Amino acid sequence: MIEFTLNGEVVKTDDDPNTPLLWVVRDTFKLKGSKFGCGAGLCGACTMHLDGQAVRTCILPVSQVAGKNITTIEGLGTPDNMHPLQTAWVEQSVPQCGYCQSGQIMSAAALLENNPNPSAEEVERYMAGNICRCGCYKRIKGAIMSVAEGAELAYDATATTEVNS
Repeated sequence: MIEFTLNGEVVKTDDDPNTPLLWVVRDTFKLKGSKFGCGAGLCGACTMHLDGQAVRTCILPVSQVAGKNITTIEGLGTPDNMHPLQTAWVEQSVPQCGYCQSGQIMSAAALLENNPNPSAEEVERYMAGNICRCGCYKRIKGAIMSVAEGAELAYDATATTEVNS
């Protein structure tokens, strides 16, 4: 039996210790916010927090989280009490297809927890490992910067979309 804290609640699982945490969270605990993208820890869709640090859970065996704290997008905020990044995502009209968004938000939350006032270049560098197929990088960066700066930055829909800018 593997015991860990999931979104503030102590849970136990008898899943195979080598099962990736992503699948334990999705299949055993029925939390579907984190997505499977590449299965190789490269795209970021599966990102959750392990003791406050962003980790790729598609390659993290559940045995590695025994006794640790895991936070998923469902544990970051709720529709009635959203995390500031979730609010900024909506206000900046970030999501297109939405598939990568939970991983993007979880990575951004870890960044801001460790560096509450990052530069635009630090945001780009930190978020570079999260892939958005829709190319919403400019809006993602705008949402993160708006939270970091504590101000609302309006997304300019007339601006040219630039990948990773």
